[in-house]
Amino acid sequence: MRPHRLLGAILICGGLLAPNMLAAAKAAGDAKRGEKLFIDKQCSRCHMPLGEWGGGPKLENLQRRQGALELTGRLWNHAPAMFEMLRREGHEWPRINVEEMADVMAYLEADPSRDPAPDLLRGQTLLVRKGCLKCHRLRGEGGGVGIEFTEYQGGYESPLVWAAAIWNHSPRMAGHTKAMGILYPRFTSKEMVDLFGFLRSVASPPQ
Repeated sequence: MRPHRLLGAILICGGLLAPNMLAAAKAAGDAKRGEKLFIDKQCSRCHMPLGEWGGGPKLENLQRRQGALELTGRLWNHAPAMFEMLRREGHEWPRINVEEMADVMAYLEADPSRDPAPDLLRGQTLLVRKGCLKCHRLRGEGGGVGIEFTEYQGGYESPLVWAAAIWNHSPRMAGHTKAMGILYPRFTSKEMVDLFGFLRSVASPPQ
C-alpha cells in the first residue's frame, strides 16, 4: 500500500484529542513541576538515585540529555514490567496528560530537538515487522482488538501528544499481548522516531 493512502492510528485509543490538549502540547514543560509529578505519580518509588535501592532503572539512567521520542520508546518498552509490578501490588496505572508529560520530559531532560530526522519508509515497514496488525487493522486486514488505522484522525500534533497517548495505552497493550500469547513490541529510540514520523506524515488532520 502506498504511504499516502494510509491514515496512521497505531497504539492509541479513544478518539480525537481535545483542542486544549493540543494547545498544551505546544507549551514548554517545567522541570520543577515535572519533579513533583515524578514523585506524585509514584515513579520515584522504583527509580531511585544511584546508591539507593529501587526496583527500576536508576534515576540517572532516565534523567539525561535525550530526544523526546527516544524517551517515549524507553517508557513504552518499560511498560510490561511496570504493569505487572503495579498489578501485583494492587496499584492503578498512573495516567499522564499532555501538559504533565511536557513537565516530566523537562525534568528528565528530553527534548524533541534532539531526536533525529525520521526515515518514513522504515517507519511504514515497522508497522508490519513489529506485529502491529496482530491487534490493529489496516483497511479491514489484521486483528480485531485494536482500532482500524484508516479511521483514526488526530494525535500527531507533537511528540508530547504521542508520548502521553501511548503511555496511557501501554498497560492495555501489555495486557492484550500477554492474553494473546504474543510478544509485546519494543522499539529502539530511532524506531520510535521513524514510526511517529511516518504516521504523522500520512495522517489526515483533525476535522
